[in-house]
Amino acid sequence: MTDRSSRRFAPAIALTVSLFFLWGMANNLNDILIAQFKKAFTLSDFETSFVQQAFYLGYFLFAVPAAMVTRGRGFKAAIVIGLTLYAAGALLFYPAAHLGQYAYFLVALFVIAAGLAFLETSASPLMIELGDPETATRRLNFAQAANPVGTLVGVLVGKYFILSHIARDDAAVAAMDPAAREAFYRESVMAVQTPYLVIGLVVLAFALAAALIRFPGHALAEAEAAPVPFAQVFRHRHLLFATLAQFFYVGAQVGIWSYTIRYAQANVPGLLEQDASNYLFASLCLFSVGRFAGTALMSRIAPRRLLAGFAAISLLLALAAALVGGRPGLLMLVAASFFMSIQFPTIFALGIDGLGPLRRAGASLLVMAIIGGAALTALMGRVSDSAGIGMAMLVPAAAFLVILAFALGARRIDEVAGESR
Repeated sequence: MTDRSSRRFAPAIALTVSLFFLWGMANNLNDILIAQFKKAFTLSDFETSFVQQAFYLGYFLFAVPAAMVTRGRGFKAAIVIGLTLYAAGALLFYPAAHLGQYAYFLVALFVIAAGLAFLETSASPLMIELGDPETATRRLNFAQAANPVGTLVGVLVGKYFILSHIARDDAAVAAMDPAAREAFYRESVMAVQTPYLVIGLVVLAFALAAALIRFPGHALAEAEAAPVPFAQVFRHRHLLFATLAQFFYVGAQVGIWSYTIRYAQANVPGLLEQDASNYLFASLCLFSVGRFAGTALMSRIAPRRLLAGFAAISLLLALAAALVGGRPGLLMLVAASFFMSIQFPTIFALGIDGLGPLRRAGASLLVMAIIGGAALTALMGRVSDSAGIGMAMLVPAAAFLVILAFALGARRIDEVAGESR
């Protein structure tokens, strides 16, 4: 794309970068909801994982339809549909809170995730296609830097507008008379209503903006070769390996963040949810810093080598959290977020590089891999219920081992960031 074309589509590119912010906020509000719903609905750790299971099932089921819409109707159509579904899911929290049933919230989260599948399937390939292929990995990492900013906002919204309503420990709740306890649970459920109503209205405004501005979707789609059967993506071994690595990465990230509050409370006695959320906030701050630092390092270090180093350190920190425990283990778990920072976009970019007209189909496969967030979080919940939250951290440790194997085995595209080192 020429400089003139870049200026022409500047509003579309700016809105696309904002999408990374919006889905980061949605993803990490789930971590707050897990703590909220655990108390409000008296759930086990495994039952709280239904939040992530419903959410990432939406990603899994809608990734391929999103790719079909992107290919057939262009980036703009996919983005408008995604934002509309996102807004609809957020607005469904209003009736769900009044009905007071866990299942209704899960339906709302599923709808949000369906919208995010459209956004992720279209936004990441768009950022890769709009520019020099040599800098695609760095460009995607730069765009993804808006994502952790969204996660920080999500945690702050959750901490001050949701968790502040349930700042009571288990002993205090148990000491309440039945009527007061029921009122407390009801208040906890209703606390999620207003934040999600506001989010839904804001996202609707973004959908309107996306409908009005010009996108380069069809121009790029028409530049591609004749349609290629989707099944051909399965011939690309590096894409399949990247999909496997992405499955385990998303599972590790979602699992760690989903249970950071739970881990903090288990390892620092007497810690309330609102105070424990500070450790999640610190994790996301480190994740944000790591994203910028990692993107800068890619100008000097090959992306796959940087990925290998970050995955290895993440593995060691997750093992330490599982085996050491206490406040030291908690701090090491928090530190792992710095090294998780570049893993998703780097795996994504390495996975779809060299696919040509199959790039968008490959992107949908990588988005489907986000189902790992449901699978590994559920597994961690089971391990936590049976062996303790510390042992549950062995699950993401194993996931980082798979990512390390992918990074060490990724021999393609050494030239992505001027890699000849």
